[in-house]
Amino acid sequence: MSLGAGSGRTYALDVFDVAPAEKYPSGLPLQMRGGVPLLPPLSPARRLNLVAKRGLDLVLCVLALVALAPLLLGVAALIKLTSPGPVLFVQYRPGYGGVRFPLLKFRTMHADRGDMSGVAQTQANDPRVTRIGAFLRRTSIDELPQLLNVLAGHMSLVGPRPHPANMRAAGKLYQDLVPYYDLRLVMRPGLSGWAQANGYRGPTIDARSARARIEHDMAYIQNFSLALDLRIILITLRKEFLGGTGF
Repeated sequence: MSLGAGSGRTYALDVFDVAPAEKYPSGLPLQMRGGVPLLPPLSPARRLNLVAKRGLDLVLCVLALVALAPLLLGVAALIKLTSPGPVLFVQYRPGYGGVRFPLLKFRTMHADRGDMSGVAQTQANDPRVTRIGAFLRRTSIDELPQLLNVLAGHMSLVGPRPHPANMRAAGKLYQDLVPYYDLRLVMRPGLSGWAQANGYRGPTIDARSARARIEHDMAYIQNFSLALDLRIILITLRKEFLGGTGF
């Protein structure tokens, strides 16, 4: 069995049939063989957990959309009143199996300055960002429209973050810096993930941090459980939405 079409690369779905080397990204074991993370077998137990994960996504997503409806409508009105352009920023990104989907965000930049390719990463004090956009990014409120992506099945609440196609890290294509980069696509991308919960977010300028981000994604894939998902959701609420670490 191989990674789905659209990823641009093919990997065998290795199973844990040898004694692999291990790393521990932020405490989660990451099993590797020949410098490549091993992918867990799609056992009946894992299939059942993935079905339960989807059910948890739907329940929490509907509850969040209902509870946050006044906030979402208020933010949409503020964006519309303070700068010309659409309320939402839509960018197609590779998702599960490499299939592209329309990722949704509240627009945080001036409409004529945004980068649809995603190659030009946002920096601290980026002049392209609007005044209300800076607040939305700092509090991660700009990410909340992705609850609709979760509802549609494009994403999960927790998983590897969906990066723009041709994303660069340390001046290179991410796939060139991390040859097993596309292995992240064996699970639905997430609104948050193990990498983000441990501070690996924002511009990918440093090669070591960029590699660590992917190692965290792969460690999550290997160790996925509903308990881990709930842990990541709680960390994200505390650090991102309450702590305000975005920009």
